Amino acid sequence: MTEHQLPELPYPASALEPTIATHIMELHHDKHHATYVTNLNNALKEYPDLQSKSAEQLIKDLDAVPDAIKAAVRNNGGGHVNHTLFWEIMKPGGATDPSGELLAAIQTAFGSLDELKTKVNDAGAKQFGSGWTWLVSDATGTLEVVSTPNQDSPLTTGKTPILGNDVWEHAYYLQYENRRPEYLKAWWNVVNWDVVAEKYAAAKIA
Repeated sequence: MTEHQLPELPYPASALEPTIATHIMELHHDKHHATYVTNLNNALKEYPDLQSKSAEQLIKDLDAVPDAIKAAVRNNGGGHVNHTLFWEIMKPGGATDPSGELLAAIQTAFGSLDELKTKVNDAGAKQFGSGWTWLVSDATGTLEVVSTPNQDSPLTTGKTPILGNDVWEHAYYLQYENRRPEYLKAWWNVVNWDVVAEKYAAAKIA
């Protein structure tokens, strides 16, 4: 069996201080994400034909997943895919603002970067319960803001997420308590637009 692996954080857990506290990063990555990976591997144990597929492939084609494990793959595969992107786009030291084709696409779709942030934050604040707020691209490079419940991924609807913020309480509650809008606003301080631009370019090719 080819097992899915928990990716290492691409920076120290303390690197996103003070926006995201070290202990939150450690719990979020080492406990929550790790559990999704373990549960995904457990769900696939009796299905060798699915073990060679990436988590992204599984999530993109949930109809091909047997009903007996579909919910487990949707929840845990989604959690694995979503969190892997989450760690990647928060790398410190990168571009603090978008540029080039990505900036042009943002301006076309939303008018300005500030308006994009407002829409992403609004979608995250209004997401009832646990979930995610996303900036997604289609194959033409057209951008859209969407939200999903739980660990659902935009990949299941044919959209490619290029930026996403986790609004599960485990992502912020130990630091921001019930002030989700405050967390959403502060989170932009740690977005690495270099990585987001790379994902946008790849989404147009895919």
